[in-house]
Formats: sequence, structure tokens, C-alpha cells
Amino acid sequence: MMRLLFTGGRGPAECRIAVQRSLDLLAREAEIASVGCDVTAQGNSDGFGPASAVALLTCDHDPSLARRVGARWVGSILWIAESPVRPHHKRKNWYIGVRELAGPTVPATSLVASDVQVETLRAGGPGGQHQNKTESAVRAVHLPTRLTVVVRDGRSQHRNRALAMQRLAALLDVSRQMAAAADDRTKQAAHDALERGRPVRTFRGARFNE
Repeated sequence: MMRLLFTGGRGPAECRIAVQRSLDLLAREAEIASVGCDVTAQGNSDGFGPASAVALLTCDHDPSLARRVGARWVGSILWIAESPVRPHHKRKNWYIGVRELAGPTVPATSLVASDVQVETLRAGGPGGQHQNKTESAVRAVHLPTRLTVVVRDGRSQHRNRALAMQRLAALLDVSRQMAAAADDRTKQAAHDALERGRPVRTFRGARFNE
């Protein structure tokens, strides 16, 4: 399991747009690599994108694979584009930061079974013909918060159900930590320490092409 904090720091709406575009691309890269990617975000009242978000990357059969997918994002991310929010604005370089978060210092919050809605679906995507022909994948939704995970790592529905509950608990733990701003010192430090320079990845234009 790898936890990544995406943040636009104290940046404007353009930085939050870059955060959302980065999360969308991370999800696509994770799907191609058969890695689970679940996100909890904070601060998106105007619809441009979250001020910050935590992505939880998981791969039950090969934990190192999740880390390889996530490692490409750690550092400063640069989006070079004209502002889609403020026409004719001179600034074109928009930076966001991505850093790895340590695992929870306390056990993941226990879930109440009645708060979780679980449904099965065809796995689809990477994973071979066997996976595509069976409804082994599981979607779990925490009804009070609407946090959702989809697990297709295991071959059996029973295994994926167990993994879904574990990941949902971890995601809920992250969400509650983010809401408790006074206790989330790592997140606050990441906001203040956003480095504008030496990007590890650079994207250009409205299509967010690398």
C-alpha cells in the first residue's frame, strides 16, 4: 500500500485543476498496471478541483507494483498552460506537489457492516480472460461518507470482498485525518513546502499531455 498526498499548496484554481487532472491520469496509469487506486479529496466547492487529495494505491499480489506506479509522481508537478479560469492571464506555469505519506499511526477505523454496501461486477480491464468471465470484482461503498473502492486483484469474490473492506477502512482513516486539520501536520507542511521548480513530471496544454 502506498499513500500519496496531492496538493496545490496555497495556489489558485488553476493549481486545483492540475491536482484533478493528475489524479485522473494516476487512476488511468494504475488501471493499466492492475493497481487499485482509491482517492479521498478535500475542498472542491467551486468544481475546479480539490485543494488536496490522498490517493491510496494497492496491489495485493505484488505490493511493489503499487509503489512503482506511485513513485513516478513524488515531487513537484508542472502544468504549462494558459489559464482556463482567467483569460489573458500572463502566468502559464502551475505547480502542484505530491509526497508520500507514512502509514496510519493507529489501526484503520473498524467499519460497521451495515454502513457498507457491497456489490459484485465483472472485473474487466487487465488481468486475463479468467478475470473477465467471472463476477469476481467487488465495489464497496461506505454509505455515510460515499467513499468507494473497487477491488479486482484476487481471483475469488470472497478475497476481493475482504480486500475491499480493508481498503475502505484505510481510506476512511485517511479521510478522517484530513478532516482533523489540527492533527494533520504532514499535510499542512506539504502545503507550505510546495517546491516550484525541478518538476519530476511536466504536462502541457488543455489536454494535459506529458
